[in-house]
Amino acid sequence: MEHDDEQAIRTLIATWLSETRAGNVDAVLELMAPDAIFLIAGQPPMVGREVFADNLRKVLSDNAIDSNSIVDEVVVAGDIAYSRSRLEVTISSKHGQTPMRRSGHTLSVYRKSEGKWRLIRDANMLA
Repeated sequence: MEHDDEQAIRTLIATWLSETRAGNVDAVLELMAPDAIFLIAGQPPMVGREVFADNLRKVLSDNAIDSNSIVDEVVVAGDIAYSRSRLEVTISSKHGQTPMRRSGHTLSVYRKSEGKWRLIRDANMLA
């Protein structure tokens, strides 16, 4: 069962990246808990799924996002799990400006509820 849970989390990460690339904010929201908290270097914590959605929609209104992730570790302990990844993000302006590239490490925490894994905390150390 633990292997199935690990694979489900790896699938969640891949789905997150592909749905973000496609600009499908609603599909990304389904992958997180309503009370998710995002920690981003140099910024105050972003609390809640709706705050995240507003920020992502704002970025996607003028940009395209392409991300690649190498998952270094997934640990499952009952209904809580975490993953550690290396993430590369390119944000390309729809107006032809120079793309912005960021890379770094992430630490994400998940909770299984009603048979589905959802992101509950994310620490993003992109520089």
